[in-house]
Amino acid sequence: MQKTSLLDIATGRRATLGVIAAAIAAVVGLSAPQPAAAEDKTIKVGIISGEDEDVWRVVTGEAAKHGLTIETVVFNDYTQPNEALERGEIDANAFQHLPYLENQIKTHGYKIVPVGFTGVWPIGLYSKGIKSVADLPEGATIGVPNDPSNEGRALRVLQNEGIIKLKDGTGILATIADIEANPKKVDIKELDAGVVGRAIDDLDAAVVNTDWALKSGLTPENRIAQEPVADNPYRNFIAVRDGQQGEAWVKTLVEAYQNDTVKAEFDRVYKGTGISAY
Repeated sequence: MQKTSLLDIATGRRATLGVIAAAIAAVVGLSAPQPAAAEDKTIKVGIISGEDEDVWRVVTGEAAKHGLTIETVVFNDYTQPNEALERGEIDANAFQHLPYLENQIKTHGYKIVPVGFTGVWPIGLYSKGIKSVADLPEGATIGVPNDPSNEGRALRVLQNEGIIKLKDGTGILATIADIEANPKKVDIKELDAGVVGRAIDDLDAAVVNTDWALKSGLTPENRIAQEPVADNPYRNFIAVRDGQQGEAWVKTLVEAYQNDTVKAEFDRVYKGTGISAY
């Protein structure tokens, strides 16, 4: 499996509101395929290992039709692709949603912007032994991802199901410290996003990102609750370094993803657990 280098040293530049505003504008501006001029160029795109590798093999074929050669760089966790992009070790990445990127910008000062939506994977509450939320026992142990954006997302799933109540005004980066009411006295365990699904046998239930649920062998039959799909703020996207969003190769890259050929492979790979978001 291909890996990149120098990925454990965090940068310290301060994020600005301008970067976030530019990110949102870039997504809106490039959310639909744009006509792209053919060019002879090679780029490296960071993705997460697993099913997305199959999707990106098809994207690579589509890009080649327009003179763009894509080399995928495969990562095993969510912390590395933005660091590699910031350092110029890759030219683009495709693995994250805007709340995650905004937190990364705030924490590390990355100058990274979205340029085109890919898919959305509604996060769900899974269990091996419980068939419905109503069957959760008092004092049940529930796992949630521990990274800031996904923990808040997971806690909102629990709130939507009436398991907990968050304090009024709590933002998308909620933590267990923001829980105002816990009527069933559930014990919430914060675990790495890549671990929480694999720990399901030691938990009564767990909120798991869909891609990690698939990797952990969880199926839709194990899902007892799911966040709404309509107006979901957690659509994933392709991202590049700020200043490059107007490059011709970026438009070619987005167009190579946002088409019916890639959508068919996406649907085959994710079997309805992920939904095309452009």
